[in-house]
Amino acid sequence: MLQQYPIGLQSFQEIREGGYVYVDKTQAIYQLVKTGKYYFLSRPRRFGKSLLVDTIDKLFSGNKELFEGLWIYDKWDWTQTHPVIRISFSNIGVRTEGLEVAIYRSLETNARRLGLTLNESSYDQKFKELIEKASVNGRVVILIDEYDKPIIDFLEEPELAEANRAIMKNFYSIIKDSDEYIRFLFITGVSQFSQVSVFSDLNNLRNITLTSEFSSLVGITQEELEANFSEEIAALQKDRPDILTQIKDWYDGYTWDMKTWVYNPFSLLNFMVDPEFDPYWYETGTPTFLIRLLKKEWKYDVETYQMGKQSLSNFNTVNPNMGALLFQTGYLTIKNISPNRKVYDLGFPNLEVKSSFLDGLLGAYRGMEGVDSVAEMDVIKKALKEGDIPAMILGLNAIIATTPYDVWKPDTESIFHAQTSLIFRLLGLEVYSEVHSAQGRCDVLVKTAQYIYVLELKLDGTGGEALKQIKVDLKARGYLTPYAADPRKKIAVGISFSSKTRQVEEYLVEEL
Repeated sequence: MLQQYPIGLQSFQEIREGGYVYVDKTQAIYQLVKTGKYYFLSRPRRFGKSLLVDTIDKLFSGNKELFEGLWIYDKWDWTQTHPVIRISFSNIGVRTEGLEVAIYRSLETNARRLGLTLNESSYDQKFKELIEKASVNGRVVILIDEYDKPIIDFLEEPELAEANRAIMKNFYSIIKDSDEYIRFLFITGVSQFSQVSVFSDLNNLRNITLTSEFSSLVGITQEELEANFSEEIAALQKDRPDILTQIKDWYDGYTWDMKTWVYNPFSLLNFMVDPEFDPYWYETGTPTFLIRLLKKEWKYDVETYQMGKQSLSNFNTVNPNMGALLFQTGYLTIKNISPNRKVYDLGFPNLEVKSSFLDGLLGAYRGMEGVDSVAEMDVIKKALKEGDIPAMILGLNAIIATTPYDVWKPDTESIFHAQTSLIFRLLGLEVYSEVHSAQGRCDVLVKTAQYIYVLELKLDGTGGEALKQIKVDLKARGYLTPYAADPRKKIAVGISFSSKTRQVEEYLVEEL
């Protein structure tokens, strides 16, 4: 019997009472609340942070019946309950009312729920008053979800973002002076601002974002997938025996420590409802702002970021580090950590993110944001698989020649490099590409089941010059040396693009 899937549900009570599937995270939660007091966790959107916050709320509130059958049920002291102060900055009306008023109203809502009356008029002193009065019924638990929304939502309005940051800093300073009244504090969000900029007074706040101990606190591990969705997987394997590998390729791959990898829970649950490989998570929040920033910097090879741990964990509103921003928002993940843990290599976590993000980036470089290139990419991919070079050229022209003139005009060469590089990386085949900006060319190695292609794409040259360059590169770089004994056909294709007509001017093909 198929299960009910809690897509978009953030209420632990609704999930448990409604019979929805729940991946048991209570052992990790137990470890969290028993070993520390002040925590911060950053994870991408729709990764289960709000559900985690709600689960902690119900635990400290003593809702024992909701935890029956879960790991923590017979290990928690249900006789001890704590008043919970809970603020989610995603739904308190920051943009409509202003941050100070929004905080003020949220504190009043918490006070009414706890049966308290507050007298202070300023938002910060009201927070202090709420903590102290609530603690009469036990030390207070403070849960803050989406803490970064008042800053992130105003990135294109830097003065407001900075004003909100200052308010948040003042708000959190209250916590330090209220330590004796607090049992537990948990703050979560997508972005990580430096400790100094927002949490300077919370010097005992533990950032567990990159901590192995809590790396699977949200997200779904391989073990959890196979344990909680065994019937669904078995049913799918009847027609698609390699379905587990495909699911992994599409939705797994997120890691914060290179020891534990997790699936994107939103995409995974949507796939279980409708088992088609679609970009479920990506489509709920297309990163238009990020893509515009990348295009502004002429950055399109986004899998080349290398960062130090400090840079990875900090976000600056004035001059955002694109690598850190892409990592924190879930479009990149860690691919390698140097032995001394000083350098982190970043890359796409899976096919969902890679294909969708690169397609969005290609659309931006075509001057056609929101228009995908799926049909054209299928033409190019099919042509390469079948050895049909004329069809491949038609596919390239369909993308490049349809780019509006005003997109080409500012910097024809950079647009050419960006488009050709993105096209070949989007193919979903085994591709190696390298751009040589000084020479106005791009060389690409593509492998299919029957062919190994070496392509040289040249701007305002000739097909003959491109073909000649391939032979020079083969000798100098040894591109095909590892494939000397490979039975696949090796084909060289020299392609010349015209900056005037914005399409393929000439191409030559030669079997190597």
